[in-house]
Amino acid sequence: MAVAALHPARLWVIRHGNTEWSTAMLHTGRTDVPLSAEGEQAARQLAPFVATLQPALVLVSPLQRARQTAQFAGLASYEIEQAAVEWDYGAWEGRRTVDIRTELADPSWVIWDHHVPSGDTAGEQLDEVAARATQVINRCLPTLQAGQDCLLVAHGQFLRILAATWLGMPPIFGRHLALDPAGIGALGWEHGCPVIRMWNLTQQH
Repeated sequence: MAVAALHPARLWVIRHGNTEWSTAMLHTGRTDVPLSAEGEQAARQLAPFVATLQPALVLVSPLQRARQTAQFAGLASYEIEQAAVEWDYGAWEGRRTVDIRTELADPSWVIWDHHVPSGDTAGEQLDEVAARATQVINRCLPTLQAGQDCLLVAHGQFLRILAATWLGMPPIFGRHLALDPAGIGALGWEHGCPVIRMWNLTQQH
């Protein structure tokens, strides 16, 4: 990754607020579910913090839960970034980890280290998600290297993979970077080295 300007900017990331599916612990990839009432409230609570930021570029996933979060958080102007959609979970879409483990007779199964089979959608493998994350980072880099912040509103797994990619780590490292609904993170540099400046800050407490 290229070295930033003398005064490094930050790539701020925000996960969308809760949905009925996320509360039920269902894998929620490309299904376009809206925020729940709880998710709307959490998104509104982001507004005072978001108002302190001055991003030169604001990107938002096209899925409505991300767009609603941006709007409730007070982001009146943003660009839709198609590459920032959530992981396509294929056959595991709408399923709980506990139920998939029972079906596969594998008590250790997690989405991170297994092949994703096709279902109603084709499914997407971890390296394919990382490739999209790289696209988003590359779109932000010119702005960041000019010393201006960027802000991205997207999805939990996608943002975890994006953070791992930012660090130059394998995308599976994202499994260690839990990001709660309406959680905030900031990626940047220290002495030219990509770092996480902040992670999983929430405004609800």
